[in-house]
Amino acid sequence: MLYRLAADCVVLIHLSFVLFVLLGGLFILKWPRIMWLHLPAVAWGAFIEFSGWICPLTPLENWLRRQGGEGSYEGDFVVRYVIPILYPETLTHEIQLILGAVVVVVNLGIYGWWWLNHHQKQEANAPSND
Repeated sequence: MLYRLAADCVVLIHLSFVLFVLLGGLFILKWPRIMWLHLPAVAWGAFIEFSGWICPLTPLENWLRRQGGEGSYEGDFVVRYVIPILYPETLTHEIQLILGAVVVVVNLGIYGWWWLNHHQKQEANAPSND
């Protein structure tokens, strides 16, 4: 039971990290310093998708499930709804490349929008040399 709970926690952490990678740039609109946490997360997420590597959380979750005697994903909310999002059966390297591109494009859009707004505010608040 403890291993299963730990595996479910790893899946929730994994999903939270994926969501942070994809949409965490929105946090910089309120807290710009979070950029220093978010940009490395984006780099890692894009690297994993572009390289075709597996995130270390995946083998950890599988190991915990094996230790708990689980052989398949049957059962609760996490297994039924979260696992298929993180590990779709149809995931191919081409899809991983598309997902990596989505991560990069979404975050470039967020950061570009923030950068433009940030610099427009700075220019508006700058003293005039008239």
